[in-house]
Order: sequence, then structure tokens, then C-alpha cells
Amino acid sequence: MHTYIKFTLITFLGCIQIGIAQETEEDDLGTETVTVTKAYSPTVSDAFKIKSSPSINDSIELQKKPINYSIFSVPVASTFTPAKGKASKVEKLPPPVLYNSYASVGVGNYGNATADFYTSRALNRDERLDIGLNHISSRGDLDGVVLSNIFSDSKLDASYSKRDRDMDWGADVALQHQLYNWYGLPTTITDPAIIGSIDERQNYYMGEAGAHINVEDAIFTNADIAYRRFWDAVKSGENRVVFNAGTSLPVNDETVDIGFNVDYVNGNFKNSDVNSATNLVGIEYRNIQASINPSLTMLRDDLSLRLGVNLVYGLNADADTSDSNFYIYPAVTASYRLLGENAIAYGGIVGELKQNSYYDFVEENPYISPTITIAPTDKQYNAYLGLKGQLLPNLSYNVKAFYSAENKSPLFKLNPENDFRDDEKGYYYGNSFEVFYDDIKTLGFFAELNVDVNRNFTLGVNAEFLDYSTETENPAWNLPTTKASVFLDYQIGKKWFTRANLFYVGEREDYSSRVVQNIPQRDYPATLINLESYFDVNLQVGYRYTDQWSFFIKGANLTNSDYQNWANFPVQGIQVLGGATYKFDF
Repeated sequence: MHTYIKFTLITFLGCIQIGIAQETEEDDLGTETVTVTKAYSPTVSDAFKIKSSPSINDSIELQKKPINYSIFSVPVASTFTPAKGKASKVEKLPPPVLYNSYASVGVGNYGNATADFYTSRALNRDERLDIGLNHISSRGDLDGVVLSNIFSDSKLDASYSKRDRDMDWGADVALQHQLYNWYGLPTTITDPAIIGSIDERQNYYMGEAGAHINVEDAIFTNADIAYRRFWDAVKSGENRVVFNAGTSLPVNDETVDIGFNVDYVNGNFKNSDVNSATNLVGIEYRNIQASINPSLTMLRDDLSLRLGVNLVYGLNADADTSDSNFYIYPAVTASYRLLGENAIAYGGIVGELKQNSYYDFVEENPYISPTITIAPTDKQYNAYLGLKGQLLPNLSYNVKAFYSAENKSPLFKLNPENDFRDDEKGYYYGNSFEVFYDDIKTLGFFAELNVDVNRNFTLGVNAEFLDYSTETENPAWNLPTTKASVFLDYQIGKKWFTRANLFYVGEREDYSSRVVQNIPQRDYPATLINLESYFDVNLQVGYRYTDQWSFFIKGANLTNSDYQNWANFPVQGIQVLGGATYKFDF
């Protein structure tokens, strides 16, 4: 500020001096000297506020009353001691108690009985031994059945397995005995003398041994071999050997799998076909097939594709002739996720040369006669297309349509009544079945729905509809056109549980005939048999008394349906069986 004032004053004096000098020049006033004795120093006075207190001008002026506070203390005796804080804990459920063995026994009406035993023992960290025994039998009589209808089925299994670092291997053996009777006499046989002379009992025996190995990170990934001997009480016998091996080869980002299979079966029957009036020559068979199955598996995001082919060489021979053929079958399957897990489309076309055997036929129909022909089935193709997935998290479905073609497809058909035979066993009175081979094309539709209502309740239903076309223009003997079933599993609390199975089988057709000498089999007098459809209900209720003891009651054919599963072979009515199961460490 002072610098600014000085600069202004000097400028002002300079201008006056210049003006005076001009006038002097004009007026010639002469010179004058100015002497400055003190520099200019301006000052600024301090500002101040007006200090005054406002006056209260009110008619009533309230005065604040003084308030005095005081505390009145009274001692109180207390025994409360605060506890230290503790962290909350999640209550753990006790782990389930596991036992390595169990035994179950049950008895019921019709003299029905069941027995089961199983144990699984760890010999050490890498080795295990499993043993199982199953038995079911019945000694009850059926109304209107004049021959014995008792049966039993007992089987003993044992297996040994060992797990190494890069592979696992094992061996197993099995023994089985089955007792059945050809009790299904037609109503035309009423002579007590004939009925009394019939030996209707049949016994089946089976012994089996096998071994397997699985290898990780190797060219050959697995191999297994099994041998089975099967024979009966009529001096029939069968041997079967099956060998399988597989390899897996990575090719770029894909995988090539190659399977190898050799299946050999041979056997003989002492007696001739029941359709023959004479019993002079038995039946022999020998069938062998060798196959190789290369396939390429490709995975692309939601697409899974397997491209393969099944190459088979088959040789079929009997006592007089032999026939060999080379077969090529498709082996193509695919699946695609349309909507994630909600909708998965799948389809394929596959074929195979199926090896049939006496043992497999007995497992399906124990009332066949020991005079049948054994031949493989040429399953040319089975083309199918379906859709499966989950409509809801607890609701899954599966629908499929298919069309198949088979050559020499086995069908069970009643043997004729043969008054000219006197075989050791009585299976030639129209009370046993033969295996009839026909070429069949099948169009079918299958649908299934499963509901998990909660973790304790599961319900499922399925149905299948079939339409057959045969080369002989005969019906597809004993094959139903409709099948359906409903099953449920319900855990009622911690102690009670129940299971149910309801199934429906549609109508089937068969025919009875009689052997006449010196005329072809196709001209035998015959009568068509229509087997009615049936509905069967099975129910089981159980109670877990302890971790080790539980009790059960089983009911079968609860609708008391008088149906025939096979022509002339009625089944038992309402069957009730009760028993107990005990778990333990052995």
C-alpha cells in the first residue's frame, strides 16, 4: 500500500514540475528549489463495533426457579453372576452304523419261504471277499391243479477282488439249484391212471467261474472271462465260455474304443423234439461267434456322438450240418442337450448277433422242455429316438419310440400233446413249452415318469405299447402288446417304511395242438388260446426296531387275480409273507 502511495505521489509531483517548467519557459519565471524534509507516511484507523445490550420490554418477566438434585441410595443384595459367552455349535447327526453282513428269513401261506444272507469282508486295505446266498421256495397246492406245483430256487455267490495302484482284478464263482414241475396239464387229460404215471419234476443245476481285470492308463483297459456249466435231471448239458477285452486309444481330442468278444456255447439234449412222434435221436448244438467293435466317441459342448460298427463272424452247427456267416451291424448313438438338463434328445441305431443258450431260456421260462433248438438271434437293427430330462427339480421323464427287425427271434409256444412218446419225464402232455423261431419286426413306444416328492417318498410310472409283424403271419406267441407298472417307495418317519409295485400285462396268444403220425407239423389239429390280461399288486411294509433288527410283511397278488402267466400254468392267489432281517458284523 505504501509503495502504491509513493508511486502516485511521485508521478503527481512529476506532472506538476513539467507543467511549471513549461510555464517558466513561456513566462520565464526563473528557477525554484524544493526541499523534502520528511517522507509521507499515511495511516488507517481501526474499525470498531457498537457495544450495547438490548433491553427487555415485556409486561411479565418470568424468573427461572433453581432445581436441586439428590440421590437416595439403598444397598440391594444380589447373587447373579454373569456367565461367560460361548460360541454356538451346530448339532451333528450321528453317523449311520454300518454292518458288513445281514441275514433275512421269511415264511408265508402256500408254504412260501425266503432266506437271504450276505457278507462283505475287507481282508486288508486292498482285498475284499463277498459271499451271498439267496433262496425262495413254495410247497403250497393250487386249486384245480392235479400235479405237484412246488418250486425252489437257491443260489450261492462268492467273489474276491483286489485293488492295486493302477489296476483292479478279481475272481468269482456261483452255484445254483432250481426245482420246478410241469404242472400245467390241459383240461383234456382227466384219466387218473395217466395223471398218476406222470413224473412232472425237473431239476436244474448250474456252476460258474470267472475272472476280470481293469487297467488304468494302458492300451488294453479291461478283460474278463467266464465259464458256465448247466445241466438238468434229463441228462441235458450245456457249456458256455465268454471272453471280452477292450482297448481305448486317444486320437487328437477324440477317443477310439475297440472291443473284442468271443462267445462259445455247445450242448446236447437226450430226447427228440416233442413235435416228433418218435424219440430216436437227441439234439446237439454248437455255436461260436467272434466280434470286433470299433467306435469313435466325440464330445462337442452339448452334443455327444458315438460312431461305431459291430463286425461279427458266426458259426452254427449241429450233429449233421454247419453254417457260417459274416455280419455287419450299426452301432451309432447320439444325445444333444436342447435345454440343458430339462430336455435331452437322444437316438441311435444298433444291432447284434445275440447268443442264445439253454440256461437263458430256463431263466425266462422254467417250464420249457429239454428238447429245444438253440440258435442265435440276428438282431439286424434297433432304431430309436427319444427325449428325456427334468420338468422340475424333482420330476423327470423319458419318452422313446423305436422300430426293430430280428431274424430267428425266439418265442415260447406250448408243446403239443404227444400220445406216442414214453420219455422218462412227463413233459409231452401239452404241459411244457418249445422255442419257436420267427422273423419279427416290432414298432414300440415307451414312456416313463419319476417323481421325488421329497427325500422320503419316490413314485414312478411307466408304460410300453408294442406292435408285432411276423414272417410266418402268426401272432407273436406269448408276447403282450401292452405293459405298464407303477412303483413307490415311502419312508414313514424313522421307523416305518413301505414299498409297492403294481404292474399290468396285456393279452397274449398261444395255441394247443396234438401230434398226428405221418402228417406235417403245420397240419396238426390246433386250438388258439387267448391269455387274458392281468393286473398284479405287490406291497411290502417294514418296521426298523433297532439299527440291527427290522421286521417286514410282504403281500403279492393282493387283487387275488386268477390269471395265467403261461398257458395252463395258473399262479397262486393272495400271498402274505412275514419275516425279519438282522444286520451284524461277521
